[in-house]
Amino acid sequence: MLQAITHGMNIGVNYWKALFGYLNEFNSMLDVAQSCFCDQISQRNPEPEDYAGLFGISMEITNEAIGGAINSAGDFHRKQLGKFWTAWLNTIFPGSGGEDIFGYLQRIEKIMHTVANDYPQAIKDIKGKYGLHFDNGNYRMVAETERFELWRVLPLGGCLSDDRRKPLLVIPPYVLGPNILSFLPGENKSFLHCFANAGFPTYIRIVKDIAKNEAVQNLTGEIDCLDTAQFCKTIKRIHRQKITLCGYCQGGFTAVINLLSGKLDSFVDALLTCVAPMDGSKSVGLQGYLNKLPAEFLRLVYATKKLPNGNTVIDGKIMSLLYKLKSLGSENPVAVLYRDLGMFDRPYEKIKIGTTAAAINHWLRYDIRDLPCGIVDLSHLSYTIPVTRDGTLPVRLFGKTLNFNRIKHRGIKWMICASENDDLVEKESALAPLEWVPAEVTIFPKGHVAIATSWSLPTSECSLDSCFNDQRGPVRWQLEL
Repeated sequence: MLQAITHGMNIGVNYWKALFGYLNEFNSMLDVAQSCFCDQISQRNPEPEDYAGLFGISMEITNEAIGGAINSAGDFHRKQLGKFWTAWLNTIFPGSGGEDIFGYLQRIEKIMHTVANDYPQAIKDIKGKYGLHFDNGNYRMVAETERFELWRVLPLGGCLSDDRRKPLLVIPPYVLGPNILSFLPGENKSFLHCFANAGFPTYIRIVKDIAKNEAVQNLTGEIDCLDTAQFCKTIKRIHRQKITLCGYCQGGFTAVINLLSGKLDSFVDALLTCVAPMDGSKSVGLQGYLNKLPAEFLRLVYATKKLPNGNTVIDGKIMSLLYKLKSLGSENPVAVLYRDLGMFDRPYEKIKIGTTAAAINHWLRYDIRDLPCGIVDLSHLSYTIPVTRDGTLPVRLFGKTLNFNRIKHRGIKWMICASENDDLVEKESALAPLEWVPAEVTIFPKGHVAIATSWSLPTSECSLDSCFNDQRGPVRWQLEL
């Protein structure tokens, strides 16, 4: 009984420690956003009706967050109440073989200790296994510009690369960062290594540190395109054949507009996009949230910060907060806490922290990066202005319009991969070009990053190099090219 009392006290201590930890992490983003907001309104002087509209959506989001927190807490505690009384009955009437009250309290203490202490530490410790580590000998730098580096991804585990095979250049998203594409290479969960281990010469374009490189701070869509063309030229010269241009999420949108500009015609003859927002206005979740904001507060200036050299960039924390606010019913800190508690709610001996969960949370917490204003401007246009009926995109490069039909006229083969339950880039947004281009489509189960995480494992049921549900994965598609 004394042990049970001790367990109960520790449960309370660790619960509040975990709750305040989750709240502090969320509030750090709010503090940044509030500071930027106050700086901007002092210069812009919005109208009273703008404040009224903003107050309305703030109340709506607050109600959604409170409702989500109450539902998450209620679901968890209802289940625990049933387990608690069952444990009491097993204590009073022993012999059933079930968990008694002492074992129950010990297990709950372990769950709380894991979430409050072990899990945050595991998220930090996974850094050595997660993502790209260019100093470990598994990558080779091939070229660079003032803004980007071109790295070749070398195969792992005794696999061999065949320089005669069709090369692939991967464009990672600016927002999500490149590390998600090399999720856990030591566990065979890596989008990049799926191609490299299959023998394909696989390259990735890495943006340099924006805080240290003024050229990155001033990056525009046109410069991005010209640097990509330079890398494509280098790869084609090495392998003496045209390449497949591959973009993930925002990187897919970047790859497409670069290709539509005509600057890559001599180097690229195949296109692969994964969960890429081709028409952001069709992304119902984010678009619905943006449509509620007063026009004054839709300006990107409310997400900017000024660097010591005077240049302005988009604050990565505010961008991350935007995606959380869009789904605050499920992404508020209380709901996230109870989601994690539920994840570890299992028999005592099975309470373990998986590397996948730790790596996902490391990405969400520590891969936040600032962005060039010129690049975010392009995405902002895509999410606020739809593609026209004739296939013309709302963005321009080099002063020229961009049209999806150009890919069909050029005879470029295109595979579009989307995720069934993607709440960040919905299928409708990713598949928008099908109205003008006869691209091949593969729909994966799960959410936005599943292609780079769950399905990058070669033994998974929807692995990238397999055929499933009368579809083929992107590695299989590349192989058959």
